Amino acid sequence: MTPVPAGALTSPATARNRQPILDVLAPRLPAGARVLEVASGAGEHAVFMARALPQVSWRPTDLSPEALASIAAWREAADLPSLEPPRRLDAADPASWPSEPADAIVCVNMVHISPWSATEGLMAGAERLLAPDGRLFLYGPYVEADIPTAPSNLAFDASLRARDPAWGLRDLAEVTALAAAHGLMLAERIAMPANNLSLVFQRRRPAL
Repeated sequence: MTPVPAGALTSPATARNRQPILDVLAPRLPAGARVLEVASGAGEHAVFMARALPQVSWRPTDLSPEALASIAAWREAADLPSLEPPRRLDAADPASWPSEPADAIVCVNMVHISPWSATEGLMAGAERLLAPDGRLFLYGPYVEADIPTAPSNLAFDASLRARDPAWGLRDLAEVTALAAAHGLMLAERIAMPANNLSLVFQRRRPAL
């Protein structure tokens, strides 16, 4: 077990889902890819991915000061050249987004633990920053038409809405429609452990 650095946060969920998420990312990120991670949280995913994918430049971000401090602590302890310093980013605020382009944007477990405006901002930011062949990777639980929602996800959704009425599992069709409005097409829907999904959105090429 990797020791937790002073000032760093940790989550048992990260230890469970980081390898399946890496298995999705690794074959889909070319060498030299510039990755922007939105809502990096504690920073454990950033360190794990940067260590496993040293050929990729990984830029972690978050809104929370506590998360940013945790990311910085994990980054200092890991000492990985490809892992950039954390930056403050509010997905819903365009002014807080960086201006540098990205080959991929990764967002783990934010869409359901944030107001819908954060997802709107995420899609708008992806439209602005993604390279012509760029991809947006989302991970988390979703509600899907004609597919029964797992009881554990229903209970999770209820607990989220009890904490904040603006939170909750999103309808996949609504997320897909929002992405399409920003030029991003759902290329892959990948079933993940614990009733989660990985969604891969591809930037739509302009018509010739």
